[in-house]
Amino acid sequence: MNFGKFLTTLLVISVMTLYFAPAACLAAGEGDGHATATMEAADHAAGGEHAAVAEHGGEGDHGGAGSLHHKSEEMGKELGVLWVIPFICMLLSIAICPLAMPHFWHHHFGKVAAFWGLAFLVPFGLNYGLPMVIYNVAHTLFLEYIPFIILLFALYTVAGGVRLKGTLVGKPIVNTLLLFLGTLLASWMGTTGAAMLFIRPLLKANAHRKYRVHTVVFFIFLVANIGGSLTPLGDPPLFLGFLKGVSFFWTTHALILPMLFVGTILLASFFVLDTILYAKEGKPVSPTTNSGEKISVEGKVNFLFLAGIIGGVLMSGMWKPGTGVDVYHVHVETQNIARDLLLLVMAGLSLKFTDPASRRANEFTWFPIVEVAKLFSGIFLSMIPAIAILRAGMHGALKGVISMVSTPSGEPINSMYFWLTGALSSFLDNAPTYLVFFNTAGGDAHVLMHEYATLMAISCGAVFMGANTYIGNAPNFMVRSIAESQGVKMPSFFGYMAWSVGILVPCFILTDLVFFL
Repeated sequence: MNFGKFLTTLLVISVMTLYFAPAACLAAGEGDGHATATMEAADHAAGGEHAAVAEHGGEGDHGGAGSLHHKSEEMGKELGVLWVIPFICMLLSIAICPLAMPHFWHHHFGKVAAFWGLAFLVPFGLNYGLPMVIYNVAHTLFLEYIPFIILLFALYTVAGGVRLKGTLVGKPIVNTLLLFLGTLLASWMGTTGAAMLFIRPLLKANAHRKYRVHTVVFFIFLVANIGGSLTPLGDPPLFLGFLKGVSFFWTTHALILPMLFVGTILLASFFVLDTILYAKEGKPVSPTTNSGEKISVEGKVNFLFLAGIIGGVLMSGMWKPGTGVDVYHVHVETQNIARDLLLLVMAGLSLKFTDPASRRANEFTWFPIVEVAKLFSGIFLSMIPAIAILRAGMHGALKGVISMVSTPSGEPINSMYFWLTGALSSFLDNAPTYLVFFNTAGGDAHVLMHEYATLMAISCGAVFMGANTYIGNAPNFMVRSIAESQGVKMPSFFGYMAWSVGILVPCFILTDLVFFL
């Protein structure tokens, strides 16, 4: 089969479908009143998070940037659900292609990601014009994708220089302890930082084990997601809430009980499962058990670089110089530029001061970060319409979903806030998802902190349910890629979801019953 012709045919079909979709959607939507919605309502739904961009962009350009920004904000009201097809197909490609056509996928996954990005951008350009395409691509690249990849690259590079030496053997109690420590630290060094730091020691400790998939899956559940729920440093949605006025330690006292509840269930479940599988393996002995080498850490200097990364992220949220540069009307703030440069410096210092032999012993390769960078370029681009529709709130195609979070009298339904925030965070960027529901709940941090159940439901949904899929949170796919590079046969996209539905969803149902109903 000629996959080039196959992909070209799909691209043509996607372009034709999306090119003619707006007319059909507008015809079906005549008289629904959303075209007359006020800008104040749009700002409320979107949270006004781009107001600074519009303000900066409007200076000295005779409204050009403001016009593009306004059109970009308004397009979420006009886009129908058909525009999400490339994003859905991107996810299906990740889920199906590695199983159905592994050789093709391994050599061409970057081209597939580019294809689905173009499947959105080409018809979008035909309908909205080239300036809107350039503006949205620049906005996605400079404000979302590049900072995302730089953070992952820095953490991956620095954590890859830390090597655990000695005879740490992957017995059930040892594995559970590693998961516990990683979960505990995730709130203070970020889920991505904790995941990158702990995954290699965990894989090394279990290198002699036959059954290792469950250990990595629970690692994603706990360290890469649920562990980051106690401070704004833990996960991007909580950091966004901090920028919106939620106090730093509010998440600690508000989310500690749900986090302990879910975390305890998962740790206990893992210990039981790992004990059963360990016994089924015949309690294997690691080849390094009698080596006599004491447990020690090589590459300790990387902890300084890791602290520099955490400090840079925190600085970007607290330092507001009010300056920046414009890239095609997209305002990139000075503090974010400084943060990204600092992160790159930390990665460079790690490469300079870490012994290359230590990285080789860690089985460090660049393939995982290259794979994530290529795939997420397609995800970020094809996700543009989905995020735009979500930000449109009650004025977009998802208004039926958004309206489910409150009663006809306007009272919040906290259970629905938990499930809807979580369900959308499982597939979309959990930071804007959090922000949409934050503003739907009123958008006043002081009020929401006082009447904390609603904000707690939104926060738990955004953080906890990022564990439902490989793309739900930044480190998930990275952990999967590192594990596969070290010989662990990880489940497919849907295979992983079978684990999350079977294990996490019952935990979330219990969480809902205990805390939100």
